[in-house]
Amino acid sequence: MPAALDRLLRLLPLNPVAIRLVEGGSRRLRHLYLRSGYLAAMMVLLLLALLGPSTSLRELAQRAASAFTLVSFGQVALICLLTPIFMAGAIAQEASPRTWDILLTTPLRPLQIVLGNLFGRLFFVLALLVSTLPLFVFTQAFGGVPGASIAASYAIAAVSALAVAAVAVTLAVTRTAGRRAVLVFYVTVMMVLALTYAGDLWLRQPVAVGSTTMRTTVLTPLNPFLALEAELLSNRYEAWDPATAPGGLLGRLWLGSPTACFIWLGVLSSTALAIFGSLRVRAIGERPLRSRRRGSWLGRPVEALRSRRRIGANPVAWRERTLRGLTVGGLFGRFAFALVGIAAALLLLLLHRQGTIDTYGLRLALVAAVGAEVFVIVLTALNLAATSVSREREDGSLDIILTTPIQPGPYLAGKLQGLVQILLPMMLVPVATLGLASLYVATGGFGGDVEVTVSDAVGVGAVTVPLVLPEAALELAVVLTGFVGFAVMVGLQWSIKSRGSIGAVVGAVGILIVIAGVLGLCGAGAGRSIPVVGAAMAALAPGNLVVAAVFPASAMPASIGDPGAARVALAVGSLISAGLWASLVYATHAHLKRTFMATVRQLAGMN
Repeated sequence: MPAALDRLLRLLPLNPVAIRLVEGGSRRLRHLYLRSGYLAAMMVLLLLALLGPSTSLRELAQRAASAFTLVSFGQVALICLLTPIFMAGAIAQEASPRTWDILLTTPLRPLQIVLGNLFGRLFFVLALLVSTLPLFVFTQAFGGVPGASIAASYAIAAVSALAVAAVAVTLAVTRTAGRRAVLVFYVTVMMVLALTYAGDLWLRQPVAVGSTTMRTTVLTPLNPFLALEAELLSNRYEAWDPATAPGGLLGRLWLGSPTACFIWLGVLSSTALAIFGSLRVRAIGERPLRSRRRGSWLGRPVEALRSRRRIGANPVAWRERTLRGLTVGGLFGRFAFALVGIAAALLLLLLHRQGTIDTYGLRLALVAAVGAEVFVIVLTALNLAATSVSREREDGSLDIILTTPIQPGPYLAGKLQGLVQILLPMMLVPVATLGLASLYVATGGFGGDVEVTVSDAVGVGAVTVPLVLPEAALELAVVLTGFVGFAVMVGLQWSIKSRGSIGAVVGAVGILIVIAGVLGLCGAGAGRSIPVVGAAMAALAPGNLVVAAVFPASAMPASIGDPGAARVALAVGSLISAGLWASLVYATHAHLKRTFMATVRQLAGMN
């Protein structure tokens, strides 16, 4: 075989790093369950979309086109959720420098190491995409689904996975991330998608006066969902005509061909990251001392810098608060989050008071901001809880704790109490945001001549409601406290039964996404169709509650015809929701208390 061809093949098809990752991952049950669950979810989604009466071939073709669009968006959503999970191992490798030390002593070239890690892990995501190809081909049998749309949908999903994977591998090979960065990476991916989509909704303009069709914006090529919407829903979200697009040649390409720009941007940025990683991979061993010094300073408890305080009734809660909550890095992160959140809320209200943004823009921005804050808080709670017990098992401190008189019940209760106290400054941010909005409504725009009520269409009529329901802050405080407590218990459960921190975090995130997704869909559906009771069910999940408090006519149209009754039902539903989450916390605590010793001994090899 020619030497040039051999080198080319060893970059990807015969790359030993990629072969090792594919062979190892193919034997893991977790990957098998993810692949099976992904394919099952896509099949169920397609079948549900195709169900319904069809009296003609035209209607059947329209239904197939709608089903294809729904499945395409579902595929991109699942790819964006699952790719960070598959790439978590690449980021976590930074915490084990011995792996890199071994790789750097082999004849492998830097580009082989980077591409092997990238495509070895990306292989499983691409396998998910290939597994759904028969489903998309099946929709073509009914007509109405062009092959170009299928190709564009797959290209957008594949490039999305490639971009996320390239970022993860770059973080790994440059050693700018570690085990703690897995959740930060996951949150960052989700936040970028949410913020770019919310910004696009704000920037959209109709193609003509009175038209319901919107034009693409500068954010469209930066988000896979927006690019897919411009490709498949061009009757509602239309790209600019290249002949009339502003901005010269770049504007004609960026606004006139958003799907192509997204694909090229993803490919080029991934290529640049791979090249950068290959140039930096040999410098891995140059930074351990400096990293340890920085980490030891950031991880130094503030409690050690001042006089000792009383431990309290539960020493486990004090230990969690001190070791994980009172570090310089932890305090800076939480209070920076609080300051940025409050500043953003005040800025939005002042912009509305000055007339810079309209009422719809303010309401949309409030929902996006509070929803993003709740999302970050819940994922932070999952990360802290999922690594709480597993870290103690890994460093051996759990064995010492088990020799003390502390029983499983107080131990788990202390974990819950300490972690909730750590998260308290962050939990106050979305509550304060809605509280400031309520104060803005109560004072008539902080004393200015500002309209703080809106008239929303409900059926054939309209209803006048406040810009934000004044009681929303208190309702969110009640529901969010219970929901975060349940998230902590889910994280603790997975932390107890998982051997490593990464597996615990991934499992806890997956379980809570399923639970919150099911309850969110049920609450949203009930709020739109069931009078009064539906308004109460809209408070089951914090996200639904936020939408109902800011857009009550959209979230509970069946109840808002009587605004007073709808608001009372929403308040009662908040109390019921908090009681439900508290009951689940108690039940989970009781179950973990009974099985704690058996699970810990089994993982420790004592059974």
